[in-house]
Amino acid sequence: MGYFVRRFGLLCFAAIILTLLFQNLFSQDSEYPTSNQASARIKNPIKWKDVPVRYPVSSFIPLPTGAPVPIPRIQYEFEVESDQSRDERQKRREAVKATFLRSWEAYKKHAWLQDEVTPISGGYKNPFGRRGATLVDALDTLLIMGLDKEFKNALSALKKIDFSTSEASTLNVFETTIRYLGGLLSAYDLSNAEHKILVEKALTLGDMLYGAFDTPNRMPITRWDWASAAQNGDQIASISALSAELGSLSLEFTRLSQITGDPKYFDAIQRITNSFEKHENTTKIPGLWPIVVNTRHEAYNADGIFTFGGMADSLYEYFAKEYILLGGLTNQYRGLYERAIDAGKKYLFFRPMNPSNQDILLSGNARLNIVDDVKLEPVGQHLACFTGGMVGIGAKIFDRPDDLDIARKLVDGCIWAYDSMPTGIMPETFTAIPCSDPNDCDWSIDKWHDAVVKTRHVEEFHDMQRLIREYGLIPGFTEISDRRFLLRPEAIESVFIVYRITGDPKLQEAAWRMFQVIQNATETDLANSAIADVTCPRGEETEKLDSCESFWMAETLKYFYLIFSEPDFVSLDEWVFNTEAHPLRRPRREEPRRAKFMV
Repeated sequence: MGYFVRRFGLLCFAAIILTLLFQNLFSQDSEYPTSNQASARIKNPIKWKDVPVRYPVSSFIPLPTGAPVPIPRIQYEFEVESDQSRDERQKRREAVKATFLRSWEAYKKHAWLQDEVTPISGGYKNPFGRRGATLVDALDTLLIMGLDKEFKNALSALKKIDFSTSEASTLNVFETTIRYLGGLLSAYDLSNAEHKILVEKALTLGDMLYGAFDTPNRMPITRWDWASAAQNGDQIASISALSAELGSLSLEFTRLSQITGDPKYFDAIQRITNSFEKHENTTKIPGLWPIVVNTRHEAYNADGIFTFGGMADSLYEYFAKEYILLGGLTNQYRGLYERAIDAGKKYLFFRPMNPSNQDILLSGNARLNIVDDVKLEPVGQHLACFTGGMVGIGAKIFDRPDDLDIARKLVDGCIWAYDSMPTGIMPETFTAIPCSDPNDCDWSIDKWHDAVVKTRHVEEFHDMQRLIREYGLIPGFTEISDRRFLLRPEAIESVFIVYRITGDPKLQEAAWRMFQVIQNATETDLANSAIADVTCPRGEETEKLDSCESFWMAETLKYFYLIFSEPDFVSLDEWVFNTEAHPLRRPRREEPRRAKFMV
């Protein structure tokens, strides 16, 4: 589940983006420089533990202690499969693995130790400071796919990466945490703590990231001038931050504390959670937090846009998952999750009218008007497709059986969005037609036409077919505002999770259909590329964007591989996935002793 902020790109939030642009939060020049701006100032490795702390805490909040409490089983009790089913499943898994290997080989040949390969031109990009984002992000995928030789090569190359500095002058704390720190910790867990270098590198990076929390109220600077901090420059929390970037650090920092025994990392993120909980009922929709929050003053009530989609998503995803990772020893995260889901069901989920009259759901947006009335914006986002898996896990571990039906409908809504497009792939964002009565949602061409006219903001349009052709609309869609596919994982993520929960083979079939169309539309001579338009007529070649973000190999292909693996392989009852699909080991009744590492 991810985002520029992995979970970004929504045209409908232009006003907010302009505000953040004004505050230099989204400056491409400052955030992702191609030159050595930062390393020109600081060339040598930094011992972050030796950097003076300007705002120390008086005492650390400790990890919850005690034996993990029983958490209800998540996975379905699968029956023994037939020989024919096993053979077909394994062939599909090998097809996914072959696609991964092809992308990996392209990265090795053209972009080794760089952040991303450019899959058309055969070059590379460094949006994360040239610290081998794809290499680190894909470490656990190599282990999961049994690519031991490739893993050892990557492990050897890891020694060359300095995680105490960056060539980017501004560090995106969220992205660095989920891709890098999550990737290192997951590979450490999956390799049974065999490789000391993984936790050593994780500690180096964790100590660097910890510096972003050195502010008067201990709220982190989400877009952080790390070089200034290293030189003991004063720091203050940002006025504006995205709620997902602030609230999606808990799994990785918690696991680092669990592995090393150092409580400071858990202390750092627990203070964020306590702040969210303290102000939970001060937002304009209690239980939900707006997209933009003020971390400097811990104010959560200025913004009036709410969503489970881009810029807020993984904040909510991490509540149930942090409960699991803490062994159920605190109910704080359960309460946060349940109140958020209850509000989401009331204000965000909607049933879209569709030509097949499928009983499905999408997760939209809620916007408050000037008198604070809540209005649904029926915008579908690929980024929001993670919600089906989130709701499914919450339904199981918190004994909310009615929510399991909602989880399945959310998954089916994203499958519908895939199947509806000429390429078979869901677009980044679109607008659908919400049924005024979810129980009376029969398809009507006239209602679709009326909704198209209303969405296009024209009073009347006599040549409806020309209007539909002009805007490339598909029945059930009134606007497709972003037609790209960026190799995103959120839809297959939820298909995988709900398959593991329900055992429904229809979800495996949907996953295979999705994989085939994605492979067909995105394959290049070297690897796979994001594409410009999922509404490209069937049979025509899609326009490639020469982009392959690290989550293609870290998330998308991993989830495809896992849904065609044995159902107890990387079981959801033994592992919890961070938002970048990095599985972290769940606590057991007798957790093996872990040595403390000092870097």
